Parts: sequence; structure tokens; C-alpha cells
Amino acid sequence: MNFSEIKHLEDECQLTTYKKMDISVERGFGAWVWTSEGDKYLDLYGGHAVCATGHSHPHVVKAIQEQAEKVLFYSNLVYSEMRAKTAEKLVSVAPKSLTKAFFCNSGTEANENAMRIARMATGREKVITFTGGFHGRTADSISATFLGKYREIGKPNVPGHVSAVFGDIASVKAVIDQETAAIMLEPIQSMAGVTEASPTFFQELRQLSDDLGIVLIFDEVQTGIGRTGSWFFAGSEAADGVEPDIISLAKSLGSGVPVGACLVNDRVAEHIKENDLGTTFGGGMLAMAAVLATLEAIEADDMIANANRIEQHLRDSLSGVNGVKAIRGKGCLLGIEFDEACGPVHKKLLGKKIITGTSSNPNVLRLLPPLCVTTEEIDMLIDVLSSD
Repeated sequence: MNFSEIKHLEDECQLTTYKKMDISVERGFGAWVWTSEGDKYLDLYGGHAVCATGHSHPHVVKAIQEQAEKVLFYSNLVYSEMRAKTAEKLVSVAPKSLTKAFFCNSGTEANENAMRIARMATGREKVITFTGGFHGRTADSISATFLGKYREIGKPNVPGHVSAVFGDIASVKAVIDQETAAIMLEPIQSMAGVTEASPTFFQELRQLSDDLGIVLIFDEVQTGIGRTGSWFFAGSEAADGVEPDIISLAKSLGSGVPVGACLVNDRVAEHIKENDLGTTFGGGMLAMAAVLATLEAIEADDMIANANRIEQHLRDSLSGVNGVKAIRGKGCLLGIEFDEACGPVHKKLLGKKIITGTSSNPNVLRLLPPLCVTTEEIDMLIDVLSSD
């Protein structure tokens, strides 16, 4: 099918929910995708931070193929060697205090379950999240999202959600009380324009949570699995070594196969009993094969170190470039802040066959490339941004 036929069918048969780029991606490899018309694009958006190992990484493809030939799926009512190995591997790369995994299907489901676990562990209902944060589109997650108009879209909202100002501990103290079950945050707010907080803020949140018996949740749906230059933002230097009680994960976790997870520490896990949580497809064998292979590929190809190299290369190369005000973020979750709205830059890059992303901050262009992207490929972006 040619592009016009594909576009017509999608527009005819699907609800209109996204403003799409006028390309149809048919295949990909590494940091590159090819369209139905045979054009080749450099993908610095990674399917919205999903394609961590690059498109169709051979190790991930092989693992999925081999598992598909054995069994595609069986539910959590049976044990599974693949699920066991994947849980062990994921816990092994997590911060040391996070010892238990719960597998689900997506980021919003991971966040729903993280909040549910916190309420079960504390016997309280209130959840504090932050202006600029995005946590998903299902009922509890969208009610916890104080970015833009998402809460309006999600009405009627789940009760018990309040917001504080990201990076401002005084604003947290102003809304916290004895009914607070959890504080949940994206440690880097991607959709808000790659907004960061000081390491001290995370230390203050940890202390406040400990003092009041509150569960601290890091939504690492975008920041996790190597994207910010370490396996997790939690426990890193950027977090001042702080480890939360729960980490929620998705996106990069399965290299494109839908999968989510919560990592939980022992103190919180001891409150969860049989039948408190459940999911039909979570922990399915095909998804687990993708997760295990993803973690193995990131390790084998030294992709976390590469993410740090990419960040430094971009910072060095764009220093002093006309119109570039700042570089935000860590690793391969980066925002280029311009003096003016970046819409024309985004359009120009797409015209040069380079895919990037925008954000709710009109001046910030987002980069969420595969962790395997090379400095030579990043130079293609730099050349366009440096030209008149």
C-alpha cells in the first residue's frame, strides 16, 4: 500500500486521537526507520522513549521469536521459567532496596498499581503529585496528572489527588497531612519540557516520607531502564542516592513489546496479600522474553555509558549555537530549549528526515533516541541546528 492508501484507511477506521506526522513507518533498525515510500529517517524520538535498544535489535528479536515458538502466553496462575528469570534480572539491576517486581501491561497501569499498593500499605487515600507531571490516561493516573488539561479530559476525577510544585518542598509540606498515602513524581518531567529538580529535593522528599510514614513513588516510565545514564534515576547521583519505596516502569522495558512493572521494597511489599493485585496479561511469557532480552542487550552493548556520551556530546556541540538557550535532562532524555518557539525547528528537522518531539513548553524540543544512537548520528541533528 502507498502512503495515501494507508492514511485513508487509518483515518477512516480509527478514532482521531493524535495529530500524526505524514509518514508511515514500515520497518526500522538501530536509530533508523524506513517509511512506506522508502524514505529513511533518523529517529531521535524512539517511538516516545520506547525503543531503548534501537529498532529490531537482533538479540531482542531472536528472544521473541524463540519464545513465540514455545508458548506465547499463560496467566499468572502458573509458574514460568521465563518470568522467574526476568524478575530476577530486573531486580538485580534495580536499586538494592527494591526487591520485588509486579508485572503489568503499560505505564498507566504501573502507576495505578503503585498508588493502590501505597494505599494498601498505609491505610490512607490521599496522593500528592506535581504540576507538570504526567502519569497516564486511566482513571487514577489521569487524576494524578496536573499537566495541561488532562484532568479535565479525565473527569470525573478519582478523589484524593492534590498537587504541589515540582522542586519546591515547601509546597509539599503545605498539602501533606495524616491522610497522605503517597508522594508520586516523575524525577524528570519529560512532557513538561524536560523539567528537573535539584538532588536536594529528592533527599527532602525521602526524609518527609520517612517521618510521616508516606510511600514515595518514582514514576520512571520514561526515566528508567538506562535512559538517564544509569539503570534508574532512583539511587543515582542526580537523585542524591535517594531510593523510593516503589518505582513504576514501562516504555523502554520491552523494547516495544507492551509491558509495565512496579518495583517495590520489602517494607511496602509485606502489606500485599494474594488477590490484592491482578492482571490477565501482565507477566506473559512473550513480554517477559522481551524484557529479559532488553536488559541483556543494554548491558552487552554498553548502552548506558553510551547514553552519557551522547548527552555530553550534544551539550558540547550545541554550546554557543545561535538560538539555543539551554540543554535540559540526562542521558538520552534531553530537551533543547530555544530562545523562541521550537515548532519551526521541529518542522525543519522533519523535512531533513530527522524525527524529534515537542513538549508542553513551546520552546523545548525533546530528544528520546534509542540508547544505541551514535555521536555521528547526533551530528546530523547538530549540523541542522547549527546551520542558518
